[in-house]
Amino acid sequence: MEREAMEFDVVIVGGGPAGLSAAIALKQHNADLSVCLLEKGAEVGAHLLSGALFDPVALKELLPDSWQQAPLGIPVNDDQVHLLQNERRALQLPHWAVPPRMHNDGSHILSLGNLCRWLGQQAEQLGVEIYPGFTASKLIMEAGRVRGVITGDLGLDRAGNPKADHVPGMALYGRYTLFAEGARGHLGKQLIAEFNLENSAQPQHYAIGFKELWQVPAEQAKPGLVLHGSGWPLVERRASKSQGGFYLYHMEGNQVTVGLIVDLNYSNPWLSPFDEFQRLKHHPLIAQTLQGGERISYGARAITKGGWHSLPRMHFPGGLLIGCDAGTLDFSRIKGIHTAMKSGMLAAKTVAMSLRGGDEGCQDLAEYSDALQQSWLGQELKSARNFGAALHRWGPLLGGAFNWLEQRLPRSLLSQRGSPFTLLDREPDYRQLRMASRCDPIDYPKPDGKLSFDKPSSVYLANTSHDEDQPCHLTLQDASIPVAVNLPTWAEPAQRYCPAGVFEIVESERQPYLQINAANCIHCKTCDIKDPSQNIIWTPPQGGSGPNYPNM
Repeated sequence: MEREAMEFDVVIVGGGPAGLSAAIALKQHNADLSVCLLEKGAEVGAHLLSGALFDPVALKELLPDSWQQAPLGIPVNDDQVHLLQNERRALQLPHWAVPPRMHNDGSHILSLGNLCRWLGQQAEQLGVEIYPGFTASKLIMEAGRVRGVITGDLGLDRAGNPKADHVPGMALYGRYTLFAEGARGHLGKQLIAEFNLENSAQPQHYAIGFKELWQVPAEQAKPGLVLHGSGWPLVERRASKSQGGFYLYHMEGNQVTVGLIVDLNYSNPWLSPFDEFQRLKHHPLIAQTLQGGERISYGARAITKGGWHSLPRMHFPGGLLIGCDAGTLDFSRIKGIHTAMKSGMLAAKTVAMSLRGGDEGCQDLAEYSDALQQSWLGQELKSARNFGAALHRWGPLLGGAFNWLEQRLPRSLLSQRGSPFTLLDREPDYRQLRMASRCDPIDYPKPDGKLSFDKPSSVYLANTSHDEDQPCHLTLQDASIPVAVNLPTWAEPAQRYCPAGVFEIVESERQPYLQINAANCIHCKTCDIKDPSQNIIWTPPQGGSGPNYPNM
């Protein structure tokens, strides 16, 4: 069947805050531009997951006359940071002891999915064509530049053969293409390799972030209260070099969100980030809010957290990487929505100016990097460039003390690039795992079904849906590696780092084998990041598949 083709001025891949902000800003710069936005979820917001604490600075710039009409949730009115000393005790840090960038004055607790649904409506009112349920499957390359993308075929069976309802993907051509796929975008990953965009200072670093939405008794709800913290349970895994932190946000309507962020540079292959999150909820500081409540939704996703030193070159012939596809999240603030939006707005201005000059997408938009560096986004990321490396190098206490001191240095001692210090974290996360035989196995308690739960019941609450008769979107470069290499060396850690039970070692009479339960996948992409053999490749499944996160 012949492939249909469509031409646009700009094609945008991804309906998150970066992609939608870019689409809106493009139309603001030039209403006559034709702009197409692809979203792989069944609707805008279906695949979006964030805590979420939102700094509205970029939204005010983008839509100065209507930003207050957005679903902004509830303002933060009480901001606390706690150190969990053990499974029973917690120490609340005084306000002065918290690094300034972690203060949340002026921020809002909201649903990122709902915010982006609203942004999608604003974009469509301006004439942006939004196509939900369509994946960007392949790059269109012509004469060494990106010319657009091909959407994924619909109606293929498990072997990749066309079924009766087969519809081939469309070729979407753009004078420029913006990639806003979120953390570890599969096309962004290809572009970084194709154009040698990776930052030479240090590789990108990641964490896995968990989130649950709970309905709690009215007497336990404190709308506007924000809790952050670190320590237990990860502090018990010092030998694993595991780090991260928790959050608990009180929203409107007696709902709270609770989650744990686990850095993916941990070394013990027996560690299970999912089970660490389940343990966290039994701490009295968390349990006092959740007990007697009902868990409504669950999700997890990878987070880009390398910061300034990990930013790739974001421009290449025919397009740009924006948002978390590039890694613009400011991990020192545990916020990335406003930075993603600003990156999209800067990209839109750069592209609009280029097209106004008659450019046909041939040039490499190097001026985008200059614009980003000179913006408040660039200054924010530069000033926090040592945050993650300090924690990885010295741990949460000494690293946290360094970050506190660095953020409180008098301005007279700071250069234009921020702190006079430079710390780097040059080792990729996947190389950090030690051999399983040299690490202590971890025996996790069984979930009680009240505060802690198993993976199957959690995946059910993610509303994930995949047609069983479609090609597996999780592929192995070498099918022998899981059993021949990963199992004897690292006890096949995919069984534990996956938050959805996708990977399972099955014992058989002949020999064990890796079973991939692709229907469970919630699209977090942790497997693509943490696999020590870098053998697993995540690609988007058929459009519209995956989780469906309401109010997340």
